[in-house]
Amino acid sequence: MNVLVLGGYGAVGTHLVQLLRAHGIPALAAGRDAARADRVVDVTAPDGFDAALSGVTMVVNCAGVEDIRVAEECARRGIVFVEISATSGYVRALESVAGPVILGVGLAPGLTTLLAVDAFASDPGPIDIMIGLGSGEHHGPAATAWTYQLLGRRFPDPDGTDIRNFTRPARFTIPEKAEYKPFPAVRADFADQHRLTEELAVPVRSYLRLDSRLATAGLAALTWLPALRAVAPRHLPGTDRWVILARTANGSQRWATGRGQSLATAAVAAATVRESAHHPITAPTWIHELLDLDTLRDDLSATGIEFGQSGP
Repeated sequence: MNVLVLGGYGAVGTHLVQLLRAHGIPALAAGRDAARADRVVDVTAPDGFDAALSGVTMVVNCAGVEDIRVAEECARRGIVFVEISATSGYVRALESVAGPVILGVGLAPGLTTLLAVDAFASDPGPIDIMIGLGSGEHHGPAATAWTYQLLGRRFPDPDGTDIRNFTRPARFTIPEKAEYKPFPAVRADFADQHRLTEELAVPVRSYLRLDSRLATAGLAALTWLPALRAVAPRHLPGTDRWVILARTANGSQRWATGRGQSLATAAVAAATVRESAHHPITAPTWIHELLDLDTLRDDLSATGIEFGQSGP
């Protein structure tokens, strides 16, 4: 197995390359900067991928660029394409690619998906997913842009209504280990809620909050004035502590928490890459079709991620 990591010297990619190499998996950091890249690649021009894909069996997209042509070019060559995070529209396009694609491989979607599936197995009913992100972590520009591009946009709720991002607040009981102060989370368009709603045949809803009340309130306010996102701050108050959880209708929860969203995303991606070596991937495949929570638990615990459950 030879893995090409697009954005391989970025916030997530740097961690992923290190984790893969630590497990003896050859990993090449790809990007436009020849001084930092093992292979020089311009992901915005996928037509020039020929040389970069030579000898590669898997490509992991950590570049934050959503261009379906990249996945299609990999699929055409039989190269497994792994997407660590994506907007809902891009995910729907990836699900239509004729070839080996692994979807939702990150913190959210990804680990949130596995928590929700695990919670549903014990209480088969509606699931609420909460994603709490440390607003003080220094993310790459793609991660910041992803959050701000949701401002003002709408997405379909399981009940058939349209939801505006960062509205309809709800409260969750946060595990003490997360060190988050209690205040509401707001709806946000994470792709796994749509996939799981369809697959599990129950409503699955995603909510987002930051560890800073001020930063969360700012998103809730800006969603009504999305034109102001151009002047929104790139660095917000807060820490690098994240927490995610899945809550069932009876109030029980599965949760995970740690420090460093980028490291956590890379850890999930590294485990997925290793697991995929034992499973032939021939068509678009979601992470929960490849892995379960128990498979990941030990690997992720080694990077400082803690797991737990609470409630009835």
